[in-house]
Amino acid sequence: MKHELLLGDEAVAVAALHAGIGGAFSYPGTPATEIFEYLSEHAAAAHISARWSANEKVAYEEALGMSYAGRRAIVSMKHVGLNVAADPFINSALTGVNGGLVLVVADDPGMHSSQNEQDSRFYGEFAQVPVLEPGNQQEAYDLTRAAFDWSEQFNLPVVVRITTRLAHSRANVRVDPPAADALPPQHELPDPNDWTLVPSIARRRFRRLLKLQDKLREWSEKHPANELVLAGRRGVIAAGIGYNYVREALGGHSEFSLLKIATYPLPVERIRALVDHCDEITVIEEGYPFIERRLGGVLGLPGKAIRGKLTGALPLDGELTPDLVAAALGQTTAARLHAVDDLTARPPALCRGCPHADTFKAIIEATAAFPHALLFSDIGCYTLGVLPPYRAVHSCVDMGASIAMAHGAAQAGAYPVLCTIGDSTFTHSGMTPLLGAIRANADMTVFILDNAIVAMTGGQETMAAGETLLRLLRGLGAPPEHLHVIEPLGKNHAANVELIGRAVRHRGLSIVVAQRECIHNRRKAADPRPAATAACEACGN
Repeated sequence: MKHELLLGDEAVAVAALHAGIGGAFSYPGTPATEIFEYLSEHAAAAHISARWSANEKVAYEEALGMSYAGRRAIVSMKHVGLNVAADPFINSALTGVNGGLVLVVADDPGMHSSQNEQDSRFYGEFAQVPVLEPGNQQEAYDLTRAAFDWSEQFNLPVVVRITTRLAHSRANVRVDPPAADALPPQHELPDPNDWTLVPSIARRRFRRLLKLQDKLREWSEKHPANELVLAGRRGVIAAGIGYNYVREALGGHSEFSLLKIATYPLPVERIRALVDHCDEITVIEEGYPFIERRLGGVLGLPGKAIRGKLTGALPLDGELTPDLVAAALGQTTAARLHAVDDLTARPPALCRGCPHADTFKAIIEATAAFPHALLFSDIGCYTLGVLPPYRAVHSCVDMGASIAMAHGAAQAGAYPVLCTIGDSTFTHSGMTPLLGAIRANADMTVFILDNAIVAMTGGQETMAAGETLLRLLRGLGAPPEHLHVIEPLGKNHAANVELIGRAVRHRGLSIVVAQRECIHNRRKAADPRPAATAACEACGN
């Protein structure tokens, strides 16, 4: 064995390589992006396939296809990405897997870069498949690597759930690369009568899934990552990274009984042993009160005090911290260095030289005569157009929603209706609603902000930009006389305002493609310095 200093995301990726995957699949999304980036960087040497997918649903389906063909596959995404991939994910619990299939979901409590704080453990329970929740980088490696074996053992996809703090912090990890001849063999093709989910087959496969639940509960009950230590009458149940905070808060105190949980379905017998032994149980878990709700049930546990997020012992929103956990357990914490709290807040902003800034300036001026203009937007750097001085974004709900919401508003009779969407988000989930808007000749103006990169998540490749994007739009049926291209630059401002004004006044569908490369992408290609140095200078930070 050897040691490597790894991010939690990287520990997951290394584990997948050592498990003998045939391919990796993903769409960029913080805090999961680095999993695929690491795998992509090492793909050639490992002889695996690793290409960004158009969206998370496609990524999951591609991984499922590789599994069907008999090879192991990993698919990674952020928590809201699983909403996009939910259809194939839920149904893959019925088809089962062939080669081991591991889904790694990175949740984002505290919403550092997300629309919500949803907890992916509920998806695992909904699909009735195993879920693993590592508490540190070592467990991220160990549990992910073993997850492929369990996937093949149960013939089910296995979920590994991590959170932002684990994904983006580093620790030394013991790794054990396999010998070259120790990689898993390719499985023979499965019976197609198990994978074709017409009702008669789906009913049979669902009954199989239900019968597996007892085996999954037995597996979870015996799993060594779940650790129970009985001591005092005060008990703690800690899951995932929360276990680290509990250990830090308790130090060497032995008056607490402690149950660490890393697998789902929940290890019920271990929970029962803790409850029987203790008078009070505090539940420490990152995300929603998933364990706490199941522990108390509808009527609670007579004679037992359950404490956690539902009782106010811990906040219902945001990330856990060692201080919050210590306070919940009635422990004092050591003095900590705190950041200066009287500095003026500096909100995020579009980078200096960003093409989106010039586009928003032109949109605002072109729509100045319309006090009730509706400006729908989408997920990307350009969402920062909601802030001053632009105030050019009225909504940001989910990937691709801008075009669909604009179409709905147009059908309500609103005018003028505009929407902004990036080139990557457009190919992720904007093409489908645009098809409907084109067919209806909806009275709206669609702006596709083509900066030739997936900028918000670190500069990954985009599926369609430049002339390729224009050909795609023509192929979707965009009216050529109302398909416009602008270059968002200060010197073109007056001409861009005039063109946008004409597009908005057209009572039907118009599309404006703002084409200009992201400032970071351009500098990265021309600047030999490290990317972070060049990027910080470019945005003025």
